[in-house]
Amino acid sequence: MSITADEEVLHGLPRLEGTRISVLDVHDAVMAADRTPAEAANGLDLSLGEVYEALAYYYTNPEEIRRFRERRETDRDALDSRTVKPPIEANDSR
Repeated sequence: MSITADEEVLHGLPRLEGTRISVLDVHDAVMAADRTPAEAANGLDLSLGEVYEALAYYYTNPEEIRRFRERRETDRDALDSRTVKPPIEANDSR
């Protein structure tokens, strides 16, 4: 398997070919979730080699990954600003 990117799949995020699992998903499954690569592989239904391939891509392409993280955050903020909050949340003053 190899890393690929296509604007029509995951908006161009680098991903494992033949899947919708992005390099960012793999990195976050290992680093942010504090799992071993083997645990992440099991949880994502990937081989250990695929996890290491995604991690290698992540660390070999830091500028590309930084741009995708920034774009993801911008998109998330835009969606959050358009989301209608239930009245109880909107009036909650805690």
